[in-house]
Amino acid sequence: MPEAKILVIDDEKLLRWSMEQNLTKEGYTVITAERGLEGLGMFKEEIPDITFLDIHLPDVSGITVLEGIKEIQNDALVVMITAFGDIQTAVKTIKLGAYDFLEKPFNMDKLKILVHKALETVSLRKEVFQFRSHLSARYGFDSIIGQSEEIQKVFDVIRKIARSDATTVLLQGESGTGKDLAAKVIHYQSRRADKPFMEINCTALPETLIESELFGHEKGSFTDAKAMKKGLFELSDGGTIYLDEIGEMSPSTQAKLLKVLEGKAFKRIGGTKDIEVDVRIVAATNKDMAEEVKNGNFREDLYYRLKVIPVVMPPLRDRKEDILHLAKHFINDFNREFKKNVKGISKETEKCFMDYPWPGNVRELKNVIERAMILENEEYILPEHLPLELTYKEMATQNAKNINMRIPPGGLDIEEVEKELIRQALDTTRGNQTKAARLLNLTRDTLRYRMQKFGFLPEKT
Repeated sequence: MPEAKILVIDDEKLLRWSMEQNLTKEGYTVITAERGLEGLGMFKEEIPDITFLDIHLPDVSGITVLEGIKEIQNDALVVMITAFGDIQTAVKTIKLGAYDFLEKPFNMDKLKILVHKALETVSLRKEVFQFRSHLSARYGFDSIIGQSEEIQKVFDVIRKIARSDATTVLLQGESGTGKDLAAKVIHYQSRRADKPFMEINCTALPETLIESELFGHEKGSFTDAKAMKKGLFELSDGGTIYLDEIGEMSPSTQAKLLKVLEGKAFKRIGGTKDIEVDVRIVAATNKDMAEEVKNGNFREDLYYRLKVIPVVMPPLRDRKEDILHLAKHFINDFNREFKKNVKGISKETEKCFMDYPWPGNVRELKNVIERAMILENEEYILPEHLPLELTYKEMATQNAKNINMRIPPGGLDIEEVEKELIRQALDTTRGNQTKAARLLNLTRDTLRYRMQKFGFLPEKT
């Protein structure tokens, strides 16, 4: 870490001079102070990367200066300088937030090693801060895209939850409506943002492993428990646990989760000691939980404990005025990711988007945009760049306008008509089955089945 700034607060002139000389040779900027209050003022003005602070100073105690430094910058990295026999006091300073201590007399090689180690910690802290700042920006309130009344109501509720001390939130809605995004916005816009965000999909692990993941286990508590393991509750203390698809959680795990929510404490599997935690639970499901309770699949008491603040994410078909806003947002994102310059979607594509019911919701829309931008190189996304299901209605309408067919008085053989249509489609596309299937609004597998049926392909042997 080049040009790091180091502050030395010590009343021994020779020690200050020696530390300054040696650390300056290492490329660090060193400033010194003889007295505690002087050093505290220099810290406030300079905000050094590391402070070396003597416990015994002529005007105030080093502990008082340490407390003052922590008030200015809570995560300041302070190394205490102690005299022989001051170990008990040094340990006290560690509890007050000091990074480490050096016992006099110390050699300069030990000092340099400690500085190098401390600066690595400073660098790591800065990286963590930058990463958390990135996540906070990525999952800001403005990451929830939409102007519809339905999504604005959701936005208002999420903003209130994030700024509250609510410890349980239930997100409900169909798959693809944005429950994962809502959970992350709630966390990264809350006072818990600098603490862990842990997530687990309740369908991804068997019951025994889910309990171990959530609550941890003691060594030897079961056959494969070869070492103690902390669970998500313990690791997430102060932060948020996101339980996706909670409707799939087993009854026994539901009971244990309820106990944790009510008592704010739990035991590791095989453990006897209660571990207290402060965790916000954000649970999500695409099921009708009231119906699940009625059918006996989910505990009623846990359901009501979770739904203190319920949030229902609306399906995309109920917020159609947001479709084009979302499409533009995804195009901009993928332009940056794929280094492309797609300008938007054509008017025909807009109509396809607005007519389609989007059973996969926002996730499906995002996937459609991503697919088109990966496979195509046009300035605009056109209907032919879309999956067939999106263009079906428009194709059917257009075909109905173009077809001018009358059944002859003597009748006709519908299979012969179908055979002739398949032959014409293959002739038009010069045998390209994918394109022929698209002309007939069939899947390629369906086309091949009918080609074989009518003798356009050899029989399977």
